[in-house]
Amino acid sequence: MSAILDNPIYHALITNHLGFSKGDDHIKYYHREVTSFAGMKTYTQADFLKLYEQLPDNGVFIVFSPEVLTIPEPWKLMREIDMFQFIYEHNFAPDQQLEIAFKDLNQEHVDEMIALVELTKPGPFLSKTIDLSNYTGVFENGRLAAMAGHRFHPDKYIEVSAVCVHPDFLGKGYAYTVIQEQIKRILEKSQTPFLHVRQDNVGAIKLYEKLGFNTRTKMQAYVLAK
Repeated sequence: MSAILDNPIYHALITNHLGFSKGDDHIKYYHREVTSFAGMKTYTQADFLKLYEQLPDNGVFIVFSPEVLTIPEPWKLMREIDMFQFIYEHNFAPDQQLEIAFKDLNQEHVDEMIALVELTKPGPFLSKTIDLSNYTGVFENGRLAAMAGHRFHPDKYIEVSAVCVHPDFLGKGYAYTVIQEQIKRILEKSQTPFLHVRQDNVGAIKLYEKLGFNTRTKMQAYVLAK
């Protein structure tokens, strides 16, 4: 498990997300319109340079590592984010049932999804991120109030991602409901849920722990630009 989840982006791109990947055996990155993440086999300076040379544009890309990385030139480090990686080590979904209706989200909802992500900042969400699958949302008065979905899928693990709630609808149990549904769907595939959360996001950490997630390791996100 440790080798896979310590390097979840790379392992997703060489296993279940191979169809979304570009690169070679040492460096991988997602199709640009799907999401802005890249992974490397070893995170050596040679791999960083190879990734720099192969990426298609001068936009922002994000890499994860549980270890502190030295970002070599000519990369520009835009931001470093301290995170925890959580894992769900139960074979059953949380049993608390809230009477909240949710619906599957599709391409027709992408504009609303992007707007909610831009407002709440859970992480990047692009025009085809929804292709990573299983996005569900809660609507109130015709507005998208909350959502979550799947992102990285390395081997037998699936990441719960894009968890966000509109500020107008906080405190109603919507986040609990959409995450609970994600856990249920992942377990039904005989896969293990995991996720990432900023270390300073105390409210989210408490919710994930309430749902049954445990901290597996610290993780650093490096936001890089060419």
